[in-house]
Amino acid sequence: RSCALSRMSSPWGFTATRALTAGLGSASRLAEHLSGLGVQRPLIVTDRGVLAAGILDGAAESLRRSQVAFEVYDETVADPPADQVHAAAGQARAMRADGVVGFGGGSSMDIAKLVALLASPGCTQPLDDMFGVGNVRAARLPLVQVPTTAGTGSEVTPIAIITTAPGTKQGVVSPQLLPDLAVLDGELTASLPPHVAAATGIDAMVHAIEVTQHTHSH
Repeated sequence: RSCALSRMSSPWGFTATRALTAGLGSASRLAEHLSGLGVQRPLIVTDRGVLAAGILDGAAESLRRSQVAFEVYDETVADPPADQVHAAAGQARAMRADGVVGFGGGSSMDIAKLVALLASPGCTQPLDDMFGVGNVRAARLPLVQVPTTAGTGSEVTPIAIITTAPGTKQGVVSPQLLPDLAVLDGELTASLPPHVAAATGIDAMVHAIEVTQHTHSH
């Protein structure tokens, strides 16, 4: 008991996404959410599965109605390599994006976090220098995360994980990776294939269990 009390009395902190909006259909108001951040030329980072399933359609239509000049990067794969980060950042710079939207699972949202840094005007810090804890020096573009699965929690964490070599992953950990807004729309998860819904649900459950069992920052 005394050991548990000692841990509880140790200094600790909590950081999370600056703002969060939840509700059915909230992703279909993406233009409104971006307008509140002053974003008019966003790059949307997603994957081909999300596009093929029509999950992005409602959000994209809201942008078209509001005459928002957006582009989509849809090459995201699971455990994305650094090449995809650089490709997406290059697209963002070419279109002069003034904001980034991660729309999909954890991989898309992780890429979006890093693109928001690398495509920010004046950013000279290379990705390799960002790996580790607290190494990010660059400012970032406005960032909105729209998860389409229940499992990763990337929309509320200051971490991005990238595959840097076969069998090797590295992470960037910085408060600057926390998005300006997370949009939680239950309608986006309704059309998930059963095996994806089950896998990401278990992922969410394991994250919750880890919080209760881990004695250090997590």
